[in-house]
Amino acid sequence: TASFLLQVFTMKFSPDGSCFASGSMNKQIFLWNVRGECENFCVLKGHKNAVLDLHWTTDGSYVVSASPDKTVRVWDVEYGMQVKKWDEHQGIVNSCCPARRGNPLFVSGSDDGTAKIWDQRRKRSIHTCEDAYQVTSVGFSDQAEYIYTGGIENVIKVWDLRKLQVVETLRGHTDTITGLSLSNDGSFLLTNSMDNTLRVWDVRPYAPGGRCTGVLTGHRHNFEKNLLKCGWSPDDKHVTCGDSAGFVYLWDRHSGSLVYRLPGHQGSVNEAVFHPKENIIGSCSSDGKIFLGEVDV
Repeated sequence: TASFLLQVFTMKFSPDGSCFASGSMNKQIFLWNVRGECENFCVLKGHKNAVLDLHWTTDGSYVVSASPDKTVRVWDVEYGMQVKKWDEHQGIVNSCCPARRGNPLFVSGSDDGTAKIWDQRRKRSIHTCEDAYQVTSVGFSDQAEYIYTGGIENVIKVWDLRKLQVVETLRGHTDTITGLSLSNDGSFLLTNSMDNTLRVWDVRPYAPGGRCTGVLTGHRHNFEKNLLKCGWSPDDKHVTCGDSAGFVYLWDRHSGSLVYRLPGHQGSVNEAVFHPKENIIGSCSSDGKIFLGEVDV
């Protein structure tokens, strides 16, 4: 267990599973060891406001982060320093995501109604996808040919990065999209919404049974309107998210049945994540705490 006095909005395990990063109201990114006493071994300083979202690059060398200070930043984990600061957004940056392979690309989504594509080798954004409404969650397709954006419009838009156009709209949610996550095999997109559902979408080029393949329920969003995220297990058989009442939920992705409802937090659980190699779930909360717990799945 790691403890803050301030809300923790996001956490992610490193790809090798040796440590995890957390982002909170205190403007800094903390890196923690998974083993032993979970000691904090590095603090990444630079954001002028809370850290709302963060991700590791596939090779584990960098962390990308998003903040209400209107910036997207990239950090070199080994040296504990900021290597990129992009400040073109005109509003809160809610979400960020690195491409899984290929060029060192990142996508960010902001309250300014845009999703921007960044290349780590460039000083400025390389593409801007303009939307009419705030963008609350973003992600890349497996080959980084497409990006996914979700927002207060209740739909997920699929953008073709060659045309910079929306080529598909995934409809079904009835409230703001708060998180989205691509399965490890790249075939399915998991989305969380303030309508109190998770949905699983088949994002392969030709979805044989239609796009939406599952709706998962049980967790609750509330008046706080926090952007609750969601995630996949390493084998893509289970999915997880937190809820506003302090629980961590874990579902069987195929049957849709709820496997665990884990108590412990005293505030909104803003993110729950699976460890990449072990049966551990990490969760971070507005109560200022991060828990690592073993699950039997």
